[in-house]
Amino acid sequence: MRFTLIKNLKKDSTIKPMLNGLLIFMLFYFAAEVFVDYSNFGLSYEQVKFTLFGDEENFLEPISQASFLEYIHTKIFFMMMILLTLSAVFIRLSSRESLKFFCLNSVMISALTMLITLPLAYYTSPFFTYIYLLTYYVWHLCAFYMVLHSLWSLNFAKSI
Repeated sequence: MRFTLIKNLKKDSTIKPMLNGLLIFMLFYFAAEVFVDYSNFGLSYEQVKFTLFGDEENFLEPISQASFLEYIHTKIFFMMMILLTLSAVFIRLSSRESLKFFCLNSVMISALTMLITLPLAYYTSPFFTYIYLLTYYVWHLCAFYMVLHSLWSLNFAKSI
C-alpha cells in the first residue's frame, strides 16, 4: 500500500499503472462474482430460497451445511481483502469528504449486513433472504462506483 504515502500519484511512473491494473482487476472480480453468485446461489428471492431450502416439487435438494459454511467462509475472506484494498485506494483518490463518508459507510455496512443476513436466512428464517439480496445489490453497486470513481480520479482528475 505504498500508494498511500506517495504525494503525487499522477507523476509516479510505477504506482499509477499498478493502481490502474488493480482497479481494472477489481472490475473483473466484481463482474465474475456476480456471474458466480448467479450460477451457484441465485440473484433473486426464489433462486436463493431454492438454493438454501430446496424445492420438493422440482426435486431440488437444499445446500448442505458444509457447502454453505464453505461458501460463507470464502465470501468473508474475499470481501475483507477487497474492502480493505478498495477502501484504501478510494480514500486516497477521492477528494470530497462527504463522498468518502457516504461510499465507505454504504459499502462497509452493506457488506457486513450481507454476510450476517445470509446465515440468518439459512439458520433462522427465509425472511432474511430479502435483506441479503438488498444488501448484496447495494454492496456491488457501491463497490462498482468506488472502482469507477477511483479510475477516473487516477487518470482524469486535475489533482489527487
